[in-house]
Amino acid sequence: MELGQLRALREVQVRGSIAAAALALHVTASSVSQQLSALARAAGTALTYKQGRRTALTPAGLALCRAAADVELALARADAAMESFRASTADAVTVAAFHSAGLAFFGPLEQILMDRDGPSLRLVDEDVAQQDFPALTADYDVVIAHRLPNSTAWPGTVAVTPLAFEPLDVAVGAGHRLSLRTALVPADLRGERWVSVRRGFPLEGAIEVIGTLAGEEAVVAHRINEFFVAASVVEGGGAVALMPRYLVNRQHFPHLVLVPLREPRLGRRIDILTRPEALERAGVQQVIAALQSLMAGLIEGSGAPGR
Repeated sequence: MELGQLRALREVQVRGSIAAAALALHVTASSVSQQLSALARAAGTALTYKQGRRTALTPAGLALCRAAADVELALARADAAMESFRASTADAVTVAAFHSAGLAFFGPLEQILMDRDGPSLRLVDEDVAQQDFPALTADYDVVIAHRLPNSTAWPGTVAVTPLAFEPLDVAVGAGHRLSLRTALVPADLRGERWVSVRRGFPLEGAIEVIGTLAGEEAVVAHRINEFFVAASVVEGGGAVALMPRYLVNRQHFPHLVLVPLREPRLGRRIDILTRPEALERAGVQQVIAALQSLMAGLIEGSGAPGR
């Protein structure tokens, strides 16, 4: 097996098609197909199959893909044996985050790294569905992602650094009938109009759970992915929403009230995703450490839900 063949397989797994893998590798689609065919012959079994318009990996292909990540990691560690590489923060670190995380982290993160003579940053906001976060590690060194606790775990092809579990509270306007409550159960939310997210994004499922437990289908009045926009709508009192406790700065919304749910305990996991070999870079390690420090500060300063 050749390294180029393993890289071709890995890019197909991350990007979902031979054409996309070829574009990332700066080769032709025919070249990628030939590499995959040669790799399958060497492995003695099929490694890919068609799944609609996507090219998916068989169980054997997934196993080999995980092994390919180990190969890449070994090569990265060999390169990192040079002290200049390990210690250098000269190379920029690219960081992608979903919107509320970018709003909470990007400004303070850049300031921290400037103060510490850390690496320069390239910051990008990426508003994607949960299942699309791992693929972003193909283009960015650090990806700040989120998922619901009972959802599918991140694939083994990416390294996961847990950042926090963030509770999701019910957001209402200060004049809303529920604004003075200290806690809620799903039945309290019957008849409410919801600000949800676009279909395929994690919070949609959480709102559906609340409706099921309340005994009625949740009525979605608006679909807004950006929490700051949703908060501005909810402040008026005409709708309710699920709002993250830590990443939305409520100082911007003096008439927004967060009320926790007694049951079910809803929340999302905020994780840092990287390719395993990226963790060998000193600059990436600095960025992750700074993000962990910022998250700890947000949790400590959040206080109890309410106004």
